[in-house]
Parts: sequence; structure tokens; C-alpha cells
Amino acid sequence: MSEIDWQTWNDRVLQAALDRVRRHVARLAADAAAPAGSADHAAPPEGLAPPALEVIRGAFDLSPFECDLLVLAAAPELDPGFAALAAAAQGDPERRYPTFALAFAALPAAHWSALSPAGPLRRWRLVEVAPGGALTLSPLRIEERVLHFLRGIEAPDERLAGLVTALETGATLVPSHRLVAERLAAAWARQWGQGPLPVIQLVGEEAEGKRAIAAAACAALGIGVNVLRATSLPAADAELEGLLRLLGREAALGRRALLLDCEGEEPADAARSRAVATFAEGYHGVLVLASRERRHLPRRASVPLDVARPETAEQEALWRAVLGENAERFNGHCRTLAAQFDLSAGAIRAAGAEALGRVETAAEAGEEAGPEALAKALWRCCLGQARPSLDALAQRLRPIAGWDDLVLPEAQKALLSQIAIHVRRRHRVYEEWGFAGRTSRGLGITALFAGVSGTGKTMAAEVLARELDLDLYRIDLASVVSKYIGETEKNLKRVFDAAEAGGAILLFDEADALFGRRSEVKDSHDRYANIEVSYLLQRMEQYRGLAILTTNMKTALDPAFLRRLRFTVQFPFPDAAARAEIWRRIFPPQTPTAGLEAAKLARLGVAGGNIANIALAAAFLAAEGDEPVGMGHVLKAARSEYAKLEKPLTTGEIGSWEP
Repeated sequence: MSEIDWQTWNDRVLQAALDRVRRHVARLAADAAAPAGSADHAAPPEGLAPPALEVIRGAFDLSPFECDLLVLAAAPELDPGFAALAAAAQGDPERRYPTFALAFAALPAAHWSALSPAGPLRRWRLVEVAPGGALTLSPLRIEERVLHFLRGIEAPDERLAGLVTALETGATLVPSHRLVAERLAAAWARQWGQGPLPVIQLVGEEAEGKRAIAAAACAALGIGVNVLRATSLPAADAELEGLLRLLGREAALGRRALLLDCEGEEPADAARSRAVATFAEGYHGVLVLASRERRHLPRRASVPLDVARPETAEQEALWRAVLGENAERFNGHCRTLAAQFDLSAGAIRAAGAEALGRVETAAEAGEEAGPEALAKALWRCCLGQARPSLDALAQRLRPIAGWDDLVLPEAQKALLSQIAIHVRRRHRVYEEWGFAGRTSRGLGITALFAGVSGTGKTMAAEVLARELDLDLYRIDLASVVSKYIGETEKNLKRVFDAAEAGGAILLFDEADALFGRRSEVKDSHDRYANIEVSYLLQRMEQYRGLAILTTNMKTALDPAFLRRLRFTVQFPFPDAAARAEIWRRIFPPQTPTAGLEAAKLARLGVAGGNIANIALAAAFLAAEGDEPVGMGHVLKAARSEYAKLEKPLTTGEIGSWEP
């Protein structure tokens, strides 16, 4: 045989099969004009893939009769003269279409099981039987997707449009992800052709890496990958079964694996979780399940593989690759970025491209565009990459306050400075200097800010965020704690997992909602409360950033819990000297004032937060009167603040300056 391409060879094999079926039908119709036909068992040309008909026969384990029956169903689409032949063979001029009755009468080795809904022809929707009439006499049609496949045309089933998308391949994997891809491919290769393959479960927070790993492993085996989101799975069993059959057929025809993406699934959705398990256990094909946590699949073997974010050294290498020649001008800034931000490969590429674009635009506008400008742009872009998932779970605070705004004793300021040093130098001490290998406990930086309301706990967190140029998120523990067992841990897990990418400062307000003297277990509620507290402390210790707890009642916290926190900062109620200093700094420089006496104002026995409220209210009163802020405005504002606090304003506080 002369050298031919696959399409020509496929057409010849299909035509030979069609001629053979036509001869059998013509013999039944006693049609002397039946074609002689051509051999369809000739050896395939060397190096060519099997023809489409042979792929279908092998993929769905069709018998010779079922294979001929499939060609019979396709005959009216492939041979315009077949309709008349079918009518003649069936002795009815109106029956110009294939039927099971015609197949049984004309084709050799016929067997009744080919008609069964459980048989491969109907189970995998290779052929359809028109409804309404007798089974054996109803029109028999080939599915359009299968017809195109027989002709060598790749045209996925239109019913899957919008549900299934092809996963692009070619992304370069970091070494740790390449190792997972190799393990995945090896797990399949060991059992290929020996029955159902195990489900590969890619587990972890690294959604983008899972897709790249699946694509690389499938490419190594010469197959493609389709993606189906778990949120698209129907809840109804009948619809789910129909989708399973369509996707199973698609996988066999297209030699493609399926990635079931569970990343956006709500863990508490029991119905969705059940649909995922039913789908995974019923899917007949190469299946990868991407999920944050391992799924229990009791009726199908599975192989779990953990997928973590690229390691710090890998992220540094990615930054160098993204920045190219700019990386050499950074003097270690790539390492700083990799140590602070835990980003995926795609997020690093996106942040790098955005930062380079910003600096290029600045240069065109004649603004600063050197290494320092690029370093600042990179930091800001990294913060932006890390924000979206955490913004939905916590309140992001804009850090405005600086060290000069913080009125605290020197001992407390020194502790806050130490906290900043620990965050800033964490990577050097732990990783470069080897201290990470000297402790079995987590390496997170934890702190407790204790003091009555208004003493500056939140402001101190703002100061640290501004000093370190990091995002600050406030989480109200009272809203996180749930009465349902296990829900509090899930809520906390979502927060910490989302925060990892940017190493944001996490400020857990109202720790008293969760903490307390719970070491003595009296009932099941105390036991689960201890579990919740232990989980929070464990995640704080494991968190790669700074996690702060605030409390108004330090004495209510169990000493055993306090020992697990690295820093404890006590925020005292400000004395008269501290209050006077707060009053001197409370009004912005541009605010017009007249006759304000800090020493007299300091006699008001309130904390800094209340002082800020009074100052703001006084400013509004002065603005309404179109006059500078004076003692009278402050007095009126103080009366309102004290009323809110349900606290009497004494003569000792205002007697010496009341107008």
C-alpha cells in the first residue's frame, strides 16, 4: 500500500465497513446491483493511529454485530441511496430507515442483547431509537457526535457546551509540582489497561497548580484534559446519570481525562458533596478530582496527592524568571517577595507583569522608574493578588496611624517594635539561620493585645501594618464562633487559608467570645470549646504572618492558653499625662482651634478611643458654627459621649474649664 495519511485510511476503512453492511442488506432485498465492496481487514499503514471505527469498537467493547449495527445506523447519513435499499429490504416503501428488525434479518451473528438499554450501543448513546413505536420497528439513528467521530472530525457534543472546557497544556511546572505530575502519571501507567483506573485526588489550596499538574501528567500519557466544575453537577439522580454517560462517551471518543474541579464547592453543602461522590464513583474514564480536602469514595479506589504552593526557593526562581534582567538590580528583593507572599506561579506572573507595566507607564510620564519604584510596585501588586479571597471573609482596615499617633508607655512601644522585627526578619532567622529546624512548634508570630476598650489595641495593629506595609484584616470572633459542632473550626480554617497568600496581619477582635477558663471540662460544650480554642491557637502558630488576639479581660483567659502566645501587650488605661498627650495630637494640623488646654481636657477620665470620638464631634459642632474648635465645643461633645457610655460627667472633670 502506498503511503497515505490517517484521514484517507480512516475513510477507506469506514467505506469498506459501509459496503459490507450494504451487501448484507442488499442480499436481503435481493438487490443484484449491490456493490462488490472492498476489503476492510487490510493491515493499517505503519505508524498511523487506529481508524475511528476501531477506536469505538475497542473503547466500548462492541461485538462484531454491534459494530455492524452502528454502521447500519450511520448508513443513511453516509450513503444517499441507502434509504431506498432499506425500504426494499424491509418490504415497506415507507420504512426508509434502519431498524433493529432490519439488523436482525440482514446482519450476521445477531444477538438480542444489542437492543438492551444496558448494552453499549444504547448505554453510551452511540445510537438512538425513536420513541413511540415498537422497539424493533422504530427508526434507528446514530448520534451526531459519533457520526462526526467516524468521519474523523473532532466535534464535542453540543449538550456539554458551557459545562465542559478543554484544559490548555504547556505551563512550566516548578520542580515540586513536576514531581507530583510524575507520581500521578506513574499511578495511572501501572494500571493502564487492567480495569478501572483509580481516581486521582489532588488535594490542597493550590487550585492553579492542580490544573497544571493534571495537564502535564495527561500530556505525558498522550491524552488531553477536560474540566467540569462540581458546581455544575445536577442534583437529580436521573440528570446526573445522563451527564455521566455523555461524559464517559466523550472521554472514550476523545481520549481525554476529566478534571472534576471542586474548588468552588461549599463544604457544608451535603447535597453537592453527595453528587460529587456519586459522579466520581460512577464515571467510567480517567478522572482527576481537584479539591481542598480529600473526598471519601467508598466504592472506587483513589490515590490522594497533596499539592502545595510552590516552595519559597521555587517562588524566588519564578520571580527571577518573570523579572528577567530587572531581577539582578534588586539586591535580594526577589527573596523578600518569596518569603513574604505565598503566591501561585500564575499569580507571580500576573503580579510581575502588572508591576513592570506600572513602572513602564511611570517612565513614559517622566516619573520615577528605577529599582525602588519597581520594588514598591511589586509589593503593591502582590498585596492585590492576595486580597480577593480574604476580602470576602474579613474586614480590611486601612492602616492610617503611625508611631507618632500611638500614646503608650515605652515598655509597650518596645514590645510592639519587637513584634515588627519578628515579622520583618522571620525568613532570615527561621530559614537562612536554621531556627526552623530547632522547634517542633509552629513558626507563626502570635500576640495578645489586652486592655479595656479604647486604649489603642486596634490602633497598635494599624501601626504595625503601616510599618510593615502589610494588609490588616479584622475578624470578629463573636461572628466566627458557631453553636454547631465543627463549624467554628471551618470558619477559622477559611480565614487562615485565605490569608496565607499575602501574610496579612490578622486581628481577631473580642477573643473573650471564644477564650475563657475552659481547661476544666464539665460537659460536652466545654470540651468542644476547648477544641475550638486549641484549633485557633494551632492555626495561629502555623500561620506564616502575624496573628493578634484582642481582649478586654485578660484575667478571663486561661493561663495555659496565654503561654502559647509569643507576645502579650498590656494596654493600660491612660493616666492624666497620657490623656493630655493624646489631646495634643488628636486634632489634625489643619483643624482650626482656639483656647484648647490639654491639661484641663486630660481631666476627662476616658480612654483614647473616646477622646477621638469627642474630638470629632467637637469639630462638627465648630464647623456648623463656622468657628474654630474651642473648649465649649469639646464640652458639648463630651456630654454626648458620656451619655453614650452611661457615665456621669463630674464636676471634678470639667469644673475648672466649664464656660
